[in-house]
Amino acid sequence: MTAQVEQVQADNESAGAASPAKREVGVTELALRDAHQSLMATRMALEDMVDACADIDAAGYWSVECWGGATYDSCIRFLNEDPWVRLRTFRELMPNSKLQMLLRGQNLLGYRHYEDTVVNKFVEKSAENGMDVYRTFDAVNDVRNVREAIKAVRRVGKHAQGTICYTESPLHTVQGYVDMAHELMELGCDSLCLKDMAALLRPQPAYDIVKAIKDSLGQDVRIHVHCHATTGVTLVSLMKAIEAGADVVDTAISSISMGPGHNPTESLVEMLHGTPYTTNLDDARLLKIKDHFAGIRPKYTEFMSAITGVETEIFKSQIPGGMISNMESQLRQQGAGDRLREVLEEVPRVREVAGFPPLVTPSSQIVGTQAVFNTLMGPYKVLTAEFADLMLGYYGATIGPRDAEIIAAAQAQTKKEPIDVRPADLLEPEWQKLCDEANALEGSDGTDEDVLTYAMFPGVAPKFFLERPEGPKNVGKDPAEVAAEKLAASAPGTGPVKGPINYSVTLDGRAHSVTVERA
Repeated sequence: MTAQVEQVQADNESAGAASPAKREVGVTELALRDAHQSLMATRMALEDMVDACADIDAAGYWSVECWGGATYDSCIRFLNEDPWVRLRTFRELMPNSKLQMLLRGQNLLGYRHYEDTVVNKFVEKSAENGMDVYRTFDAVNDVRNVREAIKAVRRVGKHAQGTICYTESPLHTVQGYVDMAHELMELGCDSLCLKDMAALLRPQPAYDIVKAIKDSLGQDVRIHVHCHATTGVTLVSLMKAIEAGADVVDTAISSISMGPGHNPTESLVEMLHGTPYTTNLDDARLLKIKDHFAGIRPKYTEFMSAITGVETEIFKSQIPGGMISNMESQLRQQGAGDRLREVLEEVPRVREVAGFPPLVTPSSQIVGTQAVFNTLMGPYKVLTAEFADLMLGYYGATIGPRDAEIIAAAQAQTKKEPIDVRPADLLEPEWQKLCDEANALEGSDGTDEDVLTYAMFPGVAPKFFLERPEGPKNVGKDPAEVAAEKLAASAPGTGPVKGPINYSVTLDGRAHSVTVERA
């Protein structure tokens, strides 16, 4: 070895010894919940996830999101699967991981507000069954609607994460998000999440908001950032958020990422090479997780979103990934997939009328359903019950004023007056009533968990309780079976469906049906 080479080596070693340690950025893996909710309408069966759990548990994630959101509904509505069994299974299979859920504040996992006793009971039982981290949000960013849930999480000694739903409008500002962060931390949150459910968070706002919150509340305030990938800009947004001080970011393993889903976990890892940041995730484990879901994904082809590339049009509609895939699935089932663009164009108009709420469950479904009705029947000829309630304040306060003419129509339709109090303050105690009704159903096992299932989905739970003994149903199909169905559909004599189109949209067990003649 020459003296020159030895000197270069020595200089490198000296520089390496002097270089500061990299800051570890935590990662929340979304494969077990939001990834398949966004890409395949929440249809993935538990049996298709369990074999990946050991690798997920050992990969080094900050947390594993695996419950909440639409998974509870999908379990009992489509999969004949007890969601509480799913949670306990994940707890058993991932003993070293913090399990995380998405909780809709006073809505819990349903589509209406629940009285405080029910909120407390849900948090208590989910903690008993294995939940650790509660990402708690309100669909209209009304902090009053997450107060009780966050108090409940603190009482059971779990991690309470207050959530800011990111959206854009003429009224939304960086300072407004900082103010909301203060309100949430005053409730005693352990961390904050900036939740971008529709891939709207561009890189510069990501940096500006995270930095502003850190500067205002202190650098020790934990900030998590959640982005979807639909618009194609948000991997850069995660980088900028990290540079601004974000502590944890959300990703999905690459084989079930992108489209209306999320940025790939492995891409995040690679992006941080050569920077002052690292995830410290286990690359070998990530490869195994990737391969597992690559083998599973083809089974759910019929539920997959048609969005496979980049859709910057989402900056206008602001519809979140999970809502797009469900809306596409529903319209295709009715032979009306060609109406999706019309509906998406109507969404921002409906949103402005409603006071610019963020579009996240259930507000996204409420605004989206009204947009469908407006597209098919004319603007506000019919108001859904949920949209009328949104206009009257029964989902909480919005950042902007709501259209007075539509408020009047909502009053006339519902015979209710507008309100400006926390909606749950108007609710009577209901836990005992829910217990009596649930326990009277055939197949109910008398547990608080079954009462909560009934409380959240009273229109679906009775059928689920009856059929639960039959065991879970996997709605995925063998890829060969899917190919055969496609071939049969393209055979001579099979043309487009003729006759009227029937649209059906269900919220909280209430079905809205609209029939439209084809042009």
